[in-house]
Amino acid sequence: MVMGSLREEAEVVVIGAGPGGYVAAIRAADLGKQVVIVEEKPKLGGTCLLEGCIPSKTLINAVELVDRVKAAEQFGIKINDISIDENKLREFTKGVVDGLSGGINVLLEKRGVEIVHGRARFQSNKSLSLEGGEVSGIDFRKAVIATGSKVAKLPMAEGLPVWYSEEALLLPRIPQRMVVIGGGYIGLELGLVYAGLGSEISVVEFMPHLLSGVDSDMVDVVLRRCRQKFKDIMLETKVTGIKYDGKVFKLSVEKGGKTEEMETEQVLIAVGRKPNTKDLGLEHTAVKLSERGIIEVDEEQRTAENNIFAIGDVTAGPMLAHKAAREAKVAAEVIAGHFAAFDNRAIPAVVFTDPEIAWTGLSETEAKQKGVEYEIGKFPLKALGRARTIGQTDGFVKVLSEPGSGLILGVGIVGAQASELISEPTLALEMGATLEDLKVTIHPHPTLSESLMEAAEVAAGEAVHIFKSRN
Repeated sequence: MVMGSLREEAEVVVIGAGPGGYVAAIRAADLGKQVVIVEEKPKLGGTCLLEGCIPSKTLINAVELVDRVKAAEQFGIKINDISIDENKLREFTKGVVDGLSGGINVLLEKRGVEIVHGRARFQSNKSLSLEGGEVSGIDFRKAVIATGSKVAKLPMAEGLPVWYSEEALLLPRIPQRMVVIGGGYIGLELGLVYAGLGSEISVVEFMPHLLSGVDSDMVDVVLRRCRQKFKDIMLETKVTGIKYDGKVFKLSVEKGGKTEEMETEQVLIAVGRKPNTKDLGLEHTAVKLSERGIIEVDEEQRTAENNIFAIGDVTAGPMLAHKAAREAKVAAEVIAGHFAAFDNRAIPAVVFTDPEIAWTGLSETEAKQKGVEYEIGKFPLKALGRARTIGQTDGFVKVLSEPGSGLILGVGIVGAQASELISEPTLALEMGATLEDLKVTIHPHPTLSESLMEAAEVAAGEAVHIFKSRN
């Protein structure tokens, strides 16, 4: 067989096998469609699985385990000689990724979805060319673009051995000193991982706050912990130059009109992500792109080209795997002739820092920007029995509600297991629940989930476990 000599036909072609793409392929196949999925990389799973969410959370869990062991002394448990075997940690992380990626292969094969590798480009609204595989092209009836996003790179670092998230998650080594450029969720998560592994971490952030856009009261809780774990956090600071002499990096940083130089063993750049829509041949279709390269879609995930759909990071909204998966099901169901729409009221978001931050629905920051009236109930974890029993009392839960009706508008959580707690308020928002619904729902005691009920009681003026003055 000559490489790239074959053309195929597909009822549905899905471009990209990340958490959006493979879900779209599986759902469409389950609904009776003949599906081909195209993936440029050798492994399936996309950025989230291969070089993002899964490896990062595996490393974060390892560091958290070390922290919990060290914190055990407060319970009278003393453990000496804690050490980290880099090779075993690296192997375990790789095993998790490989296992999940292999599982996706099995799920697709069981559904009869054909997996094709190569770089796809549109030739028209009904055909693709493929580069780098055994198939030269695919003629299709419907297509789903699920090509995800990629890291935004700094031109000044081009050609230098800096790390981006992909390299850092491979755990090539544990540097003694590292500067993280970017104080967003990726920079903080990876900075805390390497700090936990023994690196001296400095963070440089251009904006006046870490985690820009997240409510400042929640960020403040994480900031206090970061100041304990990082050597330095430089806000409102711009990196103006990066040099490498073969041994150390020299960074020029500017703050308040003054420039200084700092040296470090390694540089990790985490300045955001951008959609993977370049060089897809979209100019051969009617698909519309924004100035930022985002594909315009309607609530059915349909583009301006009637038979082409787009999901995940290439569309507007937060770049989150769970958003992509939900959009994938919508697109697949519409393609199969079912009624479906992405009309979700809330998309939960999580930052896996120490402690975790999670929010869903309307945040205080958004409410103030939009001029939305709200009432708030905030319950501190230090007043929660379960938080005290596990020795993790930093943080709080807050509930935003509509004055008068008590309709829940949004929930923010900062504290232990915030990532696991945020689903309940997301369901509450989807169901149109009120403070009354949340506070009369019996929560098991003692649990962290009680904090949601407690915050609702505070918002309703019925707090039991904290005293709130009426004056």
